[in-house]
Amino acid sequence: MGNREMEELIPLVNRLQDAFSALGQSCLLELPQIAVVGGQSAGKSSVLENFVGRDFLPRGSGIVTRRPLVLQLVTSKAEYAEFLHCKGKKFTDFDEVRHEIEAETDRVTGMNKGISSIPINLRVYSPHVLNLTLIDLPGITKVPVGDQPPDIEYQIREMIMQFITRENCLILAVTPANTDLANSDALKLAKEVDPQGLRTIGVITKLDLMDEGTDARDVLENKLLPLRRGYVGVVNRSQKDIDGKKDIKAAMLAERKFFLSHPAYRHIADRMGTPHLQKVLNQQLTNHIRDTLPNFRNKLQGQLLSIEHEVEAYKNFKPEDPTRKTKALLQMVQQFAVDFEKRIEGSGDQVDTLELSGGAKINRIFHERFPFEIVKMEFNEKELRREISYAIKNIHGIRTGLFTPDMAFEAIVKKQIVKLKGPSLKSVDLVIQELINTVKKCTKKLANFPRLCEETERIVANHIREREGKTKDQVLLLIDIQVSYINTNHEDFIGFANAQQRSSQVHKKTTIGNQVIRKGWLTISNIGIMKGGSKGYWFVLTAESLSWYKDDEVIFEVFKPDCCFLHLLWSAWIMVAWAGVSCWNL
Repeated sequence: MGNREMEELIPLVNRLQDAFSALGQSCLLELPQIAVVGGQSAGKSSVLENFVGRDFLPRGSGIVTRRPLVLQLVTSKAEYAEFLHCKGKKFTDFDEVRHEIEAETDRVTGMNKGISSIPINLRVYSPHVLNLTLIDLPGITKVPVGDQPPDIEYQIREMIMQFITRENCLILAVTPANTDLANSDALKLAKEVDPQGLRTIGVITKLDLMDEGTDARDVLENKLLPLRRGYVGVVNRSQKDIDGKKDIKAAMLAERKFFLSHPAYRHIADRMGTPHLQKVLNQQLTNHIRDTLPNFRNKLQGQLLSIEHEVEAYKNFKPEDPTRKTKALLQMVQQFAVDFEKRIEGSGDQVDTLELSGGAKINRIFHERFPFEIVKMEFNEKELRREISYAIKNIHGIRTGLFTPDMAFEAIVKKQIVKLKGPSLKSVDLVIQELINTVKKCTKKLANFPRLCEETERIVANHIREREGKTKDQVLLLIDIQVSYINTNHEDFIGFANAQQRSSQVHKKTTIGNQVIRKGWLTISNIGIMKGGSKGYWFVLTAESLSWYKDDEVIFEVFKPDCCFLHLLWSAWIMVAWAGVSCWNL
């Protein structure tokens, strides 16, 4: 590739940059470029102004650069500037360029020192510049100023990372010499994305402000923190020179004199200074474009073919053709059905890693939530034993039964089975809700067609609601079937013999049955809870219960599931006797 063709590389990339900026969308291709990174007051603005030879960048305290500035330098006989957002207008007064940068920044970010990642494209034509494209990024800050948000440091860092993480971006890390190089914010960020230092170019500013007796010789000779592309030292104008309108040409002559006369830098003076830095950047960017051009061209051709295929698909498109509308509608409905099935079956292309949804959540309802609801059902063992006792006695009537009647067993079991209706219907409600949520997620792809999206949700939700009623009826029917017939021949049914055997194995002692231990009249007197003097009661003490009777009414009854209750009854008997209760046995 000849020199002439090499010189055309940077303008070619500039035109691509302008084309993507004019489209109002980010470039999917990583254009070769140089990003300028540094802390506040590191001297970035002075370096760029020295390249142009003009004062044209905003200055002041705090964050001055609040939007990325894409600065395109073009070698030309005439000297003027152009903005991409001001097409056709040429700026020959560079004070107006500064005012336009400030005004365009405020249009997007406002007056509160906020920042924005939308770039400003500025092209400068001059006979004093080399073909070069730089992106000036906001200075790294630590503390918010004025109305800036508290996370301004994080926002600036994220903006810088958007540019320097791209493999096709060279990093111009600007660091002042009067600070410790190990604490350089620019080099720290550059090392995160370029640990080997292959894309980083170091620039050391303010060499003339170092303490007397110190120098940056080891840094400039690439010995302290080595970079593949090395370091270049520059001496910019001081704030006093800027306030005094010192000419940039005079400042560059002073810079040249500084390096030639300084004992630590005179041996490398030909590799220091702003003119050399501009040549290095021009050569580095040109070589970088040349190296990345084949891969860049392949990506560009791939995107071009993809766009051509899309254009071909819509080439004969007729919006008013009803058959196309019908076909598009059917395709979207079919896609909705496929997405819904995949979310339920669990074979979707996109896997949700944040929460359970679709078929996985329904599976959880069946295997985790439903058992939990059953366990959570209120179960009072004391009350259950009371119900069993009443059922047995009510079935025997006036007779004293020898065996537990089947009717009592069925009455109690049926009452427990009916309790399953609540958890079962609740599980149906949870499944219905998850199906409706799945429908809403699947209709997100139809967001561009609001009416189709709304109708799809309505029709499918109505169908689910219709099936909900039938499902609940089926669930209740299954429970009624279980209630209607108790299968005692089932292998899981324990039965009386097995229950008795298990009970004996657990307790390892013989029960004495529901034998009457003691019965008689009980006269209670001198007890505060009994008003009206002494009272006579008939009591029956068995192995399972203690009952007091007055006439035909049971006024007190205690049930205990095991024979250990006998000990408690005898203790109670002693306490009653001690309290002045007299008893006559029959």
